[in-house]
Amino acid sequence: MHSTHIVYFVVGLTLGGLWVQAEVQKPITEQCLVCMCEALSGCNATAVCVNGACGIFRITWDQWVDSGRLTIPGDSPLTDSSFTNCANDPYCAADTLQSYMVKYGQDCNDDEKEDCYDYGAIHYMGPFNCKADMPYTYESIFKRCLRNAMRDDKRQKSS
Repeated sequence: MHSTHIVYFVVGLTLGGLWVQAEVQKPITEQCLVCMCEALSGCNATAVCVNGACGIFRITWDQWVDSGRLTIPGDSPLTDSSFTNCANDPYCAADTLQSYMVKYGQDCNDDEKEDCYDYGAIHYMGPFNCKADMPYTYESIFKRCLRNAMRDDKRQKSS
């Protein structure tokens, strides 16, 4: 299929009412997502939305919009329920965080690298306030989870 045919096909799908989503870049490791989930909600999927933050990652409407309004399969970003449907779906929510970090990822703790600690700070405190101190409870759970994951990685590599 020639590239012009592909362009017309994609435009046709978009104009036909179907939403085409590009593959999401993924700067956040799976272990980092687990630690964010632990620190934010204890990975408790039963509490749907708390004070406007939804799902196991406690994603806000603004984060979802900034991330490109990702949706679960078959949903449109224009429906009233598309935000909560995505935020409460672990895969859609994780992809939302990935997109958010592609857009806002930065070195928040001045260690000259962009890593999980920075992503945790950006998600919890926002991209323009990520250099501030994280709240104690969130930070302690988050850091403990990261330390445990690093320790487990070292054990696996040595065995």
